[in-house]
Amino acid sequence: RHARSRSYVTESEGCKLESVPLDFGDYHPLKPITVTESKTKKMNRKGSTSSTSSSSSSSIMDPLSSVLDGTDPLSLFAAAADPVTTTATMDSTRKKRDKDDSSAVGSDFEPWSSKRGEILARYTTTEKLSINLYVGSEKGKTATIGSAVSEKVRTRLEELDDLEEGSQKELLNLTQQDYMNRIEELNQSLKDAWSSDQKVKALKIVIQCSKLLSDTTVIQFYPSKFVLITDILDTFGKLVYERILSMCVDNRVSLPDNFSPESINDTAKETCLNWFFKIASIRELIPRFYVEAAILKCNKFLSKTGISECLPRLTSMIRGIGDPLVAVYARAYLCRVGMEVAPQLKESLNKNFFDFLLTFKQIHGDTVQNQLVVQCVEIPLYLTLYSPAIDWILQCIAYHAPEVLLTEMMERCKKLGNNALLLNSVMSAFRAEFIAARSMDFIGMIKECDESGFPKHLLFRSLGLNLALADPPENDRLQILNEAWKVITKLKNPQDYINCAEVWVEYTCRHFKKREVNTVLADVIKHMTPDRAFEDAYPQLQSIIQKVITYIHDFSLLFSVEKFLPFLDMFQKENVRVEVCKCIMESFIKHQQESTKDPVILNALLHICKTMHDSVNALTLEDEKRTLAALINGFIKMVSFGRDFEQQLSFYVEARSMFCNLEPVLVQLIHSVNQLAMETRKVMKGNHSRKTAAFVRACVAFCFITIPSLSSIFTRLNLYLHSGQVALANQCLSQADAFFKAAVSLVPEVPKMISVDGKMRPSDAFLLEFLCNFFSTLLVVPDHPEQGVLFLVRGLLNVIQDYTWEDNSDDKIRIYTNVLHLLSAMTQEAYIYHVDKVDSNDSLYGGDSKFLAEINKLCETVIAQILDHLKTLGKEETLKRQSQLALYFFNTILAHGDLRNNKLNQLSVNLWNLAQKHGFADTKTMVKTLDYIKRRSKQPEMSHFTDLALRLPLQSRT
Repeated sequence: RHARSRSYVTESEGCKLESVPLDFGDYHPLKPITVTESKTKKMNRKGSTSSTSSSSSSSIMDPLSSVLDGTDPLSLFAAAADPVTTTATMDSTRKKRDKDDSSAVGSDFEPWSSKRGEILARYTTTEKLSINLYVGSEKGKTATIGSAVSEKVRTRLEELDDLEEGSQKELLNLTQQDYMNRIEELNQSLKDAWSSDQKVKALKIVIQCSKLLSDTTVIQFYPSKFVLITDILDTFGKLVYERILSMCVDNRVSLPDNFSPESINDTAKETCLNWFFKIASIRELIPRFYVEAAILKCNKFLSKTGISECLPRLTSMIRGIGDPLVAVYARAYLCRVGMEVAPQLKESLNKNFFDFLLTFKQIHGDTVQNQLVVQCVEIPLYLTLYSPAIDWILQCIAYHAPEVLLTEMMERCKKLGNNALLLNSVMSAFRAEFIAARSMDFIGMIKECDESGFPKHLLFRSLGLNLALADPPENDRLQILNEAWKVITKLKNPQDYINCAEVWVEYTCRHFKKREVNTVLADVIKHMTPDRAFEDAYPQLQSIIQKVITYIHDFSLLFSVEKFLPFLDMFQKENVRVEVCKCIMESFIKHQQESTKDPVILNALLHICKTMHDSVNALTLEDEKRTLAALINGFIKMVSFGRDFEQQLSFYVEARSMFCNLEPVLVQLIHSVNQLAMETRKVMKGNHSRKTAAFVRACVAFCFITIPSLSSIFTRLNLYLHSGQVALANQCLSQADAFFKAAVSLVPEVPKMISVDGKMRPSDAFLLEFLCNFFSTLLVVPDHPEQGVLFLVRGLLNVIQDYTWEDNSDDKIRIYTNVLHLLSAMTQEAYIYHVDKVDSNDSLYGGDSKFLAEINKLCETVIAQILDHLKTLGKEETLKRQSQLALYFFNTILAHGDLRNNKLNQLSVNLWNLAQKHGFADTKTMVKTLDYIKRRSKQPEMSHFTDLALRLPLQSRT
């Protein structure tokens, strides 16, 4: 007999920890630790008495950090001594100041940078553009170092005059992209000139760029031109400010954020005044205005009231600009600079806008009309050019403005005849809560608007955007929807219609129920179906679906909306249709709290999942397949017919036929059917009736049929094992045998390398893990009456023997060692675990001597295989592996073998010696193993361990 007899119950009791009563008192491991800190103040130089205070806190704070507020005086001293650190400190302080200045208006204010990209994308042209490039003059380069100051000033003034006397080169017939590239080149030239200390040249470039803003020959491109030019102006303003700021640093200490003009030295003030004098000498109004506005922040160096005095003057300067479009963008730039440097000076901003209102009639004057005729621009298109500027001005005015200002704006709009352009900008600028509260007033004003210049549907769209963010008075909600939809539904242009409808669908879903939502969806279908108009409006239609599922989380209600599924039929472009289906499934998985069997939901979602599945082809990426499979699996998990298990199985059968191209879905279905079989067992408490036994067999057959269709070999192996365990638990013994045989026959097909997360890996480790799990199951599988003893174990051993293993791998021997564990467990009178209502071999054979003899033969065969392998590792390069395997096999014999057997006892001694023979043994492990043997020898009936310990020498490495 090779295996020792074991009593698992006794061993389990012996391994339990001894329970000792423990009095916790006030201690509890989860209770927060309270630290009591004693602080003692020593007597100071004035002789004040010391005091001791005690404080408790759940978190220890660093007293130095709290007192110094994060500034370490030693670091400050070191920084003062180190010029590199000083420069770094100045840079960080400057960055902090810039950050503080930019954030003075708060994060709820939408910055200009977020509008920039939208303007450039929207206002484009295919017409040819022109630009004047500055050509550098050679004048002034002969001045010597010792020249008088007056000569230097005269030279610079001549350079400035030279700019206006023709030192320019005009580039004609530029495309929009060429124009933008040239502007970018000018921006870079500005930076290069500044860095090379050519300040006058930098100023010339800025003046030249500013002049371009007076040119409206390609009027539809003007908003984009404004964005590009003001980028250069911003760069110039920042360079000048940083230059003067660097001159204010005394004794390597930078200025505080809220510095006063009194703290500025005379040199910095003189330089600052010099810049303003240079700009004041610019003859033309537009470049003089823009360049001065760009350096408006520099007034902080001169006086506390500098900015507040300059803003009204600059506002008045704009009155001299004749072109209303140029003037409104100049006002927008002034508002932009004003909000950055002095957001508190709202009066100047308001005056700026009210000036604009006074000159608003110019838009319809003869000069503008003649210009539009020459450029072949319609008045509606022309009016949209004003939107970015007016929107920005109003955004600045409306920021944190009281509600009374909105009332004033509405009154001024009425005086101007409810001008649609202004009304639209007012609704875009003010807080949504203010607009929503006056929804009916705005609807009345929109009705009275003249539609020739600015379409009413855009006004209703702007109103709808506000109502999506804030709720109007409850009594007005239905009337608001009716008034808006009367206008929207009359729109003939599908693009105009869908742009409005998209916004108002959200309002409808937010405040109304199924009937109103259905009416709106039906109207959208009616407008977008003729001439397949929906093909040009997929983004808006997707947005509508997204809004509907955002507000309707009850899917039985959603799918009972009559026009919802017909609405989905408009998505006829496959990739768009799949994206919409994914959105719906994501919403279902996120919001469906309970499992469902509602036929309306099931039919609709099966259709949606089928759409996703059918989009899969040979070119579909693996990530996309995984995403689709995860969504379909999420749906499958949410379907439950309760105790109607047959209906549940029918659903799984239908799902298998629908989703056969997505392997993860098939895997989920197999797991779900196995779970269904186990739920049936649970309901019947393990005692199946004829009906439930047949049902369980049907579940098992489903799995057995489905598994071969999977491509991943390890997925198949594990599912065969799992399904076999389920069949065994349900007393389907022949079916369990079929699963286990299939697994055994599949092992030879395991390739040497498999793909794991896109990378090729050796498969040995995965096979070893699977086989160990398989052995654990085989312990409780009873032998088939018509097959031989341990037929499954023998079959598996034959497969392992024939499998081609890697030359440098010892996994085959590790598997054989695990087989010895299994065979040892099989010889016990009572197995360590059982399957309920299934008689394992311990019950079938009852410790029969023939059965034990068969096991002993198998043990001898396996041991022989292991020893043969150990012999093959006798070469010098494999001695370390031999040592490790010998010790591993020794431990197996120690744990499972009967060492009273002389042959086995001698084998264990030989293995111990082999492990140490060539100096590769793990000495620590061997010492611990020997200690374990000595402890075991003191237990009852273990006296033979004493003799064994004496025969196991410990060799030193030398």
